[in-house]
Amino acid sequence: MPSVFKRAFFISTLAGLCLEAFALCSKPVYLTFDTGHMGVAPLIADVLKRQQVKVTFFAANEPTQEGDGTLGEHWAPWWRARADEGHAFASHTFDHVYWQADHSPEGWKMKPSAGPNKGISSIWTPKQYCAEIQRANSRLQEITGKKPLSLFRAPGGKTSPSLLAAAKQCGFGHVGWADAGFLGDELSSEKFPNAKLLQNALRKIKEGDILMAHLGIWSRKDPWAPAVLEPLIEGLKSKGLCFATLQEHPQFAAWTR
Repeated sequence: MPSVFKRAFFISTLAGLCLEAFALCSKPVYLTFDTGHMGVAPLIADVLKRQQVKVTFFAANEPTQEGDGTLGEHWAPWWRARADEGHAFASHTFDHVYWQADHSPEGWKMKPSAGPNKGISSIWTPKQYCAEIQRANSRLQEITGKKPLSLFRAPGGKTSPSLLAAAKQCGFGHVGWADAGFLGDELSSEKFPNAKLLQNALRKIKEGDILMAHLGIWSRKDPWAPAVLEPLIEGLKSKGLCFATLQEHPQFAAWTR
C-alpha cells in the first residue's frame, strides 16, 4: 500500500476511534420526556438532533393541540423518526392513568386523564393495570417497529408499594426522576420563568440524575421547550456531563436487556 494511502487509512482509523471514544458516555445524565400536547414536539426533536442527544420518551395517548392524540396516526411519523434516530421508548400508561389510593391488597383507586373514561375514578385490578401499561408499549411498537423498554412511568410519579409490586410481577420496572431532574416545565411561568428554571437546573443536576420534562404543557404560558432545552444541554455538556437513554442506566439493566 503506498505511503499516502497508509497515512490516510491511519488518520481515518484514528478519527473513528476518537469518535467511538467520544460516543462512550462516562458521566451520564438521563433526559426523559413524558407526552404532552405535542405543540413543541417538532422543536424538541430539532434540538435533540442538532445536539446529538438521545433520550427516553414515556408515552401515553394524551390529547394534542393538533391531530388525534399523541399516539394517534397524525403523530405516528414523528415517533417513527425518533426511533430511526436511536431514541428509546417506554410506557406512560395508555390513557394517562393516575393512581389515587390503595383500595385493597390487590386493587387501587385509579383515574384516567385521557381516553373514554377521562376523569372517572374506579377500582382497578392488577390485571387491568398491567394491560394498561402494555397497551402503550404495544402501540409504540406498532408505530415505530421498535420494541419499547420494559419500563413505565406512572403519571405524576404517583404510585404505591403494592402498585409497583404488581407492575414488577407483570414485567415492568418503574422510573421516577431525581429531585434536581424535575425541570419545572409544568410550573407556572409567572412564578418560575424559564431563566430561573435553567439556572436552577444547571446548578443542581449531577452525574447519574434522571431528568424529566414534557412534550408540551397546556397550563404553561411561556413554553419551557425549546427555550430552556438547548442551553440546558449545552450547559450540562460544558460541565463534562453527557446524555444516555435509560437502556444504559445501571439501575434498570435487568429491565432493558
